[in-house]
Amino acid sequence: MKTLNTLKLSLAAALAVLTLGLASTPASATTTVTTTFAVSATVQATCLISATGLSFGTYTGVVDNATSTVSVTCTNTTPYNVSLNAGTATGATVTTRKMTGPSSALLNYSLFSNSGMTTGWGNTIGTDTVAGTGNGSSQAITVYGQIPASQYVTPGSYADTITATVTY
Repeated sequence: MKTLNTLKLSLAAALAVLTLGLASTPASATTTVTTTFAVSATVQATCLISATGLSFGTYTGVVDNATSTVSVTCTNTTPYNVSLNAGTATGATVTTRKMTGPSSALLNYSLFSNSGMTTGWGNTIGTDTVAGTGNGSSQAITVYGQIPASQYVTPGSYADTITATVTY
């Protein structure tokens, strides 16, 4: 019986040493591994254009002026030019545009890039277009229109369609 008790004591002692040994073992360190990766993009120059209508109202034979706004939004630092075509009427040019009315009657008008109405607005870049540089926001450009005096055409409604183009 003495041997059994001795064995039990030895076993209990060994178990106690093991428990203490496990309790005093330092925690193992966690290893972290990292990496990096590249992020890139290419920004393409781009522009958007929109315009409001230009309405002269009722023409009575005297000079009639009106304005419209062309809005251009281009990426920052993008140079651009805004051109206006001649319109849709037969015989129209960028210097003398024409609205078509009843029985194909024509009413002449002009479009300008300045308020003094001395700089015609056309479609030849570097000659009669409006240049600018994008800033990432909408930029408003005023179009100045004028119907000259003394046109006594057929009464009725007259209209034309102008295409505004941004080149960048």
